[in-house]
Amino acid sequence: MTALYPASNHLPGSALPFFTPHAISVSLPTWADNVGYEEGEKRIFDVMVSGYPRFFIHSSIGKLARICEQKFGAPNEQCLLYPSKKIADRCRSFILDRASLASTPTHARLVQYHICPEDAPLPSSQPTVELHIVLFPTDAWPIAKQFWQHTGLGISSRLADYCLSLLSPESPNSPVLSPTSTRAPFKALNKHYSVKRAPQSPSFGSALPPSLNPQDVLSKDQSTYLEERYGRNLPVSAGSYAKRAMRRRIAGVLVRDNWEDCPQGPCAGAHDVEVGPSHRGVRDVTEDDVYLFSTGMSAIWNSHQLVLGARSPAKSVCFGFPYTDTLKVLQKWGPGCHFFGHGFDSDIDTLETMIKQELSANPSALPIAALFVELPSNPLLRSANISLLRALADKYDFLIVIDETIGNLVNVDVLQHADIVVSSLSKIFSGDANAMGGRWVSYHPRNLDLMLATLSLILNPQGRHYATLKAYMSANYEDTYFDEDAVFMERNSRNFIQRIHIINENALAVCEYLRSRSVSGGTSIPSPAIKEVFYPKYITPETYLSFKLPEGGFGGLFSLTFTSFAASKAFFDNMPFQKGPSLGTNFTLACPYTVLAHYLELEWAAEYGVEEGLVRISVGMEKREGLLEGFKVALRAAEAAM
Repeated sequence: MTALYPASNHLPGSALPFFTPHAISVSLPTWADNVGYEEGEKRIFDVMVSGYPRFFIHSSIGKLARICEQKFGAPNEQCLLYPSKKIADRCRSFILDRASLASTPTHARLVQYHICPEDAPLPSSQPTVELHIVLFPTDAWPIAKQFWQHTGLGISSRLADYCLSLLSPESPNSPVLSPTSTRAPFKALNKHYSVKRAPQSPSFGSALPPSLNPQDVLSKDQSTYLEERYGRNLPVSAGSYAKRAMRRRIAGVLVRDNWEDCPQGPCAGAHDVEVGPSHRGVRDVTEDDVYLFSTGMSAIWNSHQLVLGARSPAKSVCFGFPYTDTLKVLQKWGPGCHFFGHGFDSDIDTLETMIKQELSANPSALPIAALFVELPSNPLLRSANISLLRALADKYDFLIVIDETIGNLVNVDVLQHADIVVSSLSKIFSGDANAMGGRWVSYHPRNLDLMLATLSLILNPQGRHYATLKAYMSANYEDTYFDEDAVFMERNSRNFIQRIHIINENALAVCEYLRSRSVSGGTSIPSPAIKEVFYPKYITPETYLSFKLPEGGFGGLFSLTFTSFAASKAFFDNMPFQKGPSLGTNFTLACPYTVLAHYLELEWAAEYGVEEGLVRISVGMEKREGLLEGFKVALRAAEAAM
């Protein structure tokens, strides 16, 4: 792989990775492109063919939604599509509740659509799909999209493709689709990735960039060949094997995980594979303690739902400045949350003082239900003192939910300090940026009886609450992870440990160079452009090192702040790397994070150190010499802009 990309490849709106039908990022190569994205500029929206799935409706999902609207909808109704009735019910309730709170009462209804192959009698040998449709008035769309965005529970683009393959376009029952729609883009109505005016553009970003040559667009067969990599994938029917392989991989119980020895499928998913005690720091963890979800946010949302269902009503705590939707989940579901946005050690003392005050006012009440924290945080790469938080949780009986997406299970050991660990598999576990997924692992080695009564995730037969735990999980856990997505994710994850080590070394080399020319690094150059390098080696390093595994590194993500806004823009515009949302990709990927995540709340974010000019960079697997040269090019431009 090379580090430098020709400028001609930097096409706004194109999929990242290029020519990937189910890509989860989108190219926004200049600062102006990112602002244009937030402002809803026509030049950006008219050429978008991809986007992060919770913020951009994939063209296949859009096509399927229009079919459902024409088949089941009334005039001025729109819909969202979900894989289960339970999720659709949750969406409907959210729409009604939020509309009522906003004093704009509305209605929403559910339709179950059983899709089977055309003209095939039931039962059919070809799998069918139960699609659950939430229909609502067009003016309720801003509320409905919040549920889609915050929870990550909507159908995947691969599931939409499969549904479309079952709906024969020649069937007399299939509706005729108009070439355009008056629906505003999904992206345009997101609060955090929002616009100040709604653009007039195709409804789901289905247009191709005009700058692409026709011969550059891959056929369906070509794209399938590219994604499947010479047949390395399991057949889609082997989804259960793929999921079992991932759960074992995440639990750390595989004695051996060498897929090349199993040409018909990964050894990791076989029924007779050799497993042993977990090497994740808690030996008792098994694959049964790992639960897979369709996205990382759905794992976070479900972990919060578990807290709400298993604990007495009480607010949660968001500790440290988190990824934006995590905070919104805690605020919009349940009693709400207390926000400690800095995540300093001194905030732990403030938290205990608050708990004591709550208990003084009502000794019998639960002061807080759970504390959510990232290790390290995104985008400031700050590590909270989880040891102190764990002691506080044990003292006052609340749960700790740790998001280890940025640290990842190869670099840090947090499981022994958590009740629930969540992570986005769409990031470095996958690396290829062509599949979504999330999971949680639940375990706490101390006070098992208390943990079993409250978490209902560790199926410990020796616990006195085992029967309650089993009944709760049987009644509440749904596997809605589409098999084909799981197959791709399993394939991508087979070499994730090796990839992480390469990325660790690359990121360290890049950060060492950039910090040597920064204000925080004590540079002697007259007018430095870089103010701070946010990287776990430099930000709360003692805390991070206390959780770092012996063979682990500092991860592949870092952020930069600059001594002037002009330097920020010049650095970003001149980076010869891919630029778009997401992180943890095998290729280097950068974005002006605060512009994308907090465009309408820049002053609020700045209060917690997340400056408007902050640039976040996820380092990839390119050759190190090329990476360093690319960052030198960007830095020279930034220093010239001073």
